Amino acid sequence: MSPMITSILILNLATGTIITMASFHWLLAWMGLELNTLAILPIISKSHHPRATEASTKYFLTQAAASALILFSSVMNAQTTGQWSILQLEDPLAQTLLTMALAMKLGLAPAHFWLPEVLQGSSFKTGLIIITWQKLAPMTLLLLTWNQASMLTLTMMGSLSVIVGGLGGLNQTQLRKIIAFSSIAHLGWMATIITKSNKLALLNLTMYILISMPMMLSLIFSSTKTTQDLTTTWTTSPMLAPLTMMTLLSLGGLPPLSGFMPKWLTLEELLTQNMALLATVLAMSTLLSLFFYLRLSYSLSVTMSPSPTKISSKWRLKPDTSALLLSITLPPSILALPLTPLMKP
Repeated sequence: MSPMITSILILNLATGTIITMASFHWLLAWMGLELNTLAILPIISKSHHPRATEASTKYFLTQAAASALILFSSVMNAQTTGQWSILQLEDPLAQTLLTMALAMKLGLAPAHFWLPEVLQGSSFKTGLIIITWQKLAPMTLLLLTWNQASMLTLTMMGSLSVIVGGLGGLNQTQLRKIIAFSSIAHLGWMATIITKSNKLALLNLTMYILISMPMMLSLIFSSTKTTQDLTTTWTTSPMLAPLTMMTLLSLGGLPPLSGFMPKWLTLEELLTQNMALLATVLAMSTLLSLFFYLRLSYSLSVTMSPSPTKISSKWRLKPDTSALLLSITLPPSILALPLTPLMKP
């Protein structure tokens, strides 16, 4: 794909997300979501591999169905209330349909089956866009309608997503599928807390993006695709291996790393609102995710030599803009826990 076409597609990706984030009319929001979907399809299928074509087809069908459901729910709400404003979602059936449509766009369980397959058929760079930038527009609509969305639906889907995300990643060896199930689990935390505290949901999303970016970039640099590849990361990238391990543990929510902060504040808020059972389910389910992150970290650490100077390293890292981005995003992804008192809503 030529640089000109790539630039146009990325510009359309950014434009679609910005249109949705800046709109207060349902048709404008729908138009931004459609532009966003159509712009990423060529990026997913640019390798012309059968798996990439299959991934782009699955992504298109899922996102098109979710967009149609959003349009249908907004029309139903307009018929009932006479309003097209996003902030005037008053019809109960439209609220439930919109919640389910946004959950399908994000990849919440039980509408999560497309996300692992799409990520597995995409490159790591495309996967990074899917699990970070592509979540911004649907999460913006959820944040705009957090006090009108169906609380029961979001809570049930969120808690189910945390359980499915933890269980689904246990028997995986492909890193892209593990990252997909991790994304499902993290989205479950956001969906569960968004109806109780939208500020905490925004904090969860911000920390997830900040941790996912250096983690994906480090996997891209080390050319790692499976758990078996992790065992050779030390010989190819001695400096990157411990940083990748810390980023993985942070994504799993292990204290005292940054990923523990949003989970800590979320559990505290749920306990404050007398939802001890829900907090217990989330805490126990996230241990499953932490387990496979510990397994990945063990794969990285088991081959670490105490005397790296004796290893003839085969360096594959090349300085580029991605390396600069990694150096910028890595510190907040593992060192932000002392800022917890400032993040309390």
